[in-house]
Amino acid sequence: MSRHIFAHARAVLPDRVLDDALVVVEDGTLVEVVEAVGGTVPAEARDLRGALLIPGIVDTHSDALEKEQRPRPTVEFPPEFAVASFEGRVRAAGVTTMHHAVSYQTHELKDRTVERSLALAGAVLERAAGGVALVDHRLLHRLDARDAEALGVLRRALDDLTPDGAAPLVSYEDHTPGQGQYRDLDSYRRMIQDQEKISAEAAEAWVRRRIAERADGIPQRAVALEFLSERATSGRIRLLAHDVETAEEVARVRRAGAAVAEFPTTVAAALAAKEASMPVVAGAPNVLRGGSHSGNVSATELIAAGLVDNLSSDYMPTTLLAAALHLARQGVVPLHRAVGLITSGAADTAGLADRGALVPGLRADLVLVTADGDQQTVRMSLLAEESRDDSDAPVSVARLLSAVGGY
Repeated sequence: MSRHIFAHARAVLPDRVLDDALVVVEDGTLVEVVEAVGGTVPAEARDLRGALLIPGIVDTHSDALEKEQRPRPTVEFPPEFAVASFEGRVRAAGVTTMHHAVSYQTHELKDRTVERSLALAGAVLERAAGGVALVDHRLLHRLDARDAEALGVLRRALDDLTPDGAAPLVSYEDHTPGQGQYRDLDSYRRMIQDQEKISAEAAEAWVRRRIAERADGIPQRAVALEFLSERATSGRIRLLAHDVETAEEVARVRRAGAAVAEFPTTVAAALAAKEASMPVVAGAPNVLRGGSHSGNVSATELIAAGLVDNLSSDYMPTTLLAAALHLARQGVVPLHRAVGLITSGAADTAGLADRGALVPGLRADLVLVTADGDQQTVRMSLLAEESRDDSDAPVSVARLLSAVGGY
């Protein structure tokens, strides 16, 4: 049996911060989280010197792997390399459980194709099964509600998955301009104008053409939701409703079996989701930027109102820890609640009951953080598997750990 002891950490618990904590890990499982009483700290304990100790961060939605594979329009790396490269980045950001968002669609503006998405998903699953990954790799399957081809690809992808105890996450979304994320057409026009480097008139024509092109897909939304509803109500998927806008829309997707409201665009939608006992996900970049890039509701406003359970990175994993600590520094919520948005709240969103809190019996996914002014540095990320007494496990970070300064 392996045993690792960490002392004098400022440990963030679900309901408070323990300023001088003793944390004991056995075979990758937390067995003790208590106050480090003077004279009782074992000699073999690693002194963390007051650094902040939090559970491993759980990211429920990240599109960033796409950019890792294709950092420029004319540059593409093999998907296997992209996954291995990206996991080092997210590990350094304190993320120990990563849900890679895979969109089964062809979308020129976002440089997506079905073939590329399938290749990335395959590389993620291969890395996860290899036993050497630095994080727990998982998938978030994204479905464009109006795309019949995407529904067929998703159906096959779900049928090919090997069950691992957690229902696959599926995000149901409709990114047609004028609704959901892009309900503010003025903001959407400006975004297109900036991205495509075109005139205001050309951007207006682009938007109108996009709306017209997608009009024929309206009946497909009902077909897609019926398929997802059958899977969700039978427990074969965990359904996330993306960019919900109104209370009526929340009620409709809830009846269809949606368990989570992902990126609600209005206060009314977030409030309706909470009243329907649906975890609410907001974007960490929204918090750091001080608002939505597409003119929707402020994530900080929703958090201050108690309407958010989980922050996801959306497209930039380094924003998760930064956003949580920013919220605590600004007094929006206490530190333990801010950290819960990226740990226990995220684990609840994903349906993962074995992680996300410094509680005995849960996985010992741990992250050690120190401060540098208003910024922060992840000094250690420890995946539970790395502290197990198992010859097949990756090199143990616990054995390599050296003490660092306080937070």
